[in-house]
Amino acid sequence: MKPTLTIGLIGSGFMGKAHAFGYATAEKVFDLPYRLAFHTLADATMPLAERAASAFGFAHATDDWRAMVANPEIDVINITAPNALHKEMALASIAAGKHVYCEKPLAPLASDARAMAEAAERAGVTTQVGFNYLCNPMLRLARDMIAGGELGEIRGYRGLHAEDYMADATAPFTFRHDPAGGGALADIGSHALATAEFLLGPITRVMGDCVTMIGTRPDGQGGTRAVEVDDVGRAFLRFENGATGSIEGNWIATGRKMQHDFEVYGTRGALCFSQERFNELHFYSTGDAPGRQGFRRIEAAPDHAPYGRFCVAPGHQIGFNDLKAIEAAGFLDAVAGNTPEPFNFRAGARIQHLVETIQSSSRAAAWKDV
Repeated sequence: MKPTLTIGLIGSGFMGKAHAFGYATAEKVFDLPYRLAFHTLADATMPLAERAASAFGFAHATDDWRAMVANPEIDVINITAPNALHKEMALASIAAGKHVYCEKPLAPLASDARAMAEAAERAGVTTQVGFNYLCNPMLRLARDMIAGGELGEIRGYRGLHAEDYMADATAPFTFRHDPAGGGALADIGSHALATAEFLLGPITRVMGDCVTMIGTRPDGQGGTRAVEVDDVGRAFLRFENGATGSIEGNWIATGRKMQHDFEVYGTRGALCFSQERFNELHFYSTGDAPGRQGFRRIEAAPDHAPYGRFCVAPGHQIGFNDLKAIEAAGFLDAVAGNTPEPFNFRAGARIQHLVETIQSSSRAAAWKDV
């Protein structure tokens, strides 16, 4: 009989739902080291918590996340609350001896993220930061092809994460616009940075340009509030392996719903990928005969683990919540001590350090060493 691991979830919005679905799917798809018990869901009010607990299959609901964290019956705390609350919630969970799975960005400040990583390491608890795009079998294939030399020497990289959920200038000020927890570079540019280092390794120098295009937002009380964070964050990059490139995080990209794209250029070939068609990877080889050259599509299939656990047929596709299930399964294997942590708090702190270095570079209008 497998041991039982009890789950507590803070927040029931988009990412809270994704965590709940991810665990539920992972139980069905993977041979997990634990039986999962959905213990308590915490939200801002009892009505919110009770509705979500009932919908997601949690046994209990609360509007007091601190009481949930202190409950000795709970083994894992999942944090999907607004960014500025992550540090307090994570440190309290770590102090209570819980394993912690926190959505990105880990914390608004790199110093806070480092403090969270150090606390987790001292306590010996397992941590995970939610960068589930990295769990896509197509990204893992791309990394394997790059590492295996199929593209030759890597010369260039272009990465982009663009959406339009902040494109409407009349939309109200949110927690993402607060300097304590927001900005396009931190919110979605962090995905572009994580993917860049996942594929090519460490970034060593950056030149940033962070721009606020919508200077004020309605405050919800009949007035307006100044926006100080970036709507678009860009950076030129230098990698440790000698490659150069760029990334962009843009939340006012009209018409874009989920454009998490990259292109990699090498001496023997190239790769391109778009999250808008994330079951495909496109590969160009210079070894193809003249008149036969061009990007060819590689479709996700059971050959690309763990796709086969979800579907036995190639080209039938997996979805966003399936990536969350892959991420949850990796985290649970790490909790059991079977594998290293896939993307722990230390890795999350690294991404926040990159974000702050780019922001500092933008203010100074100068290259910065990472």
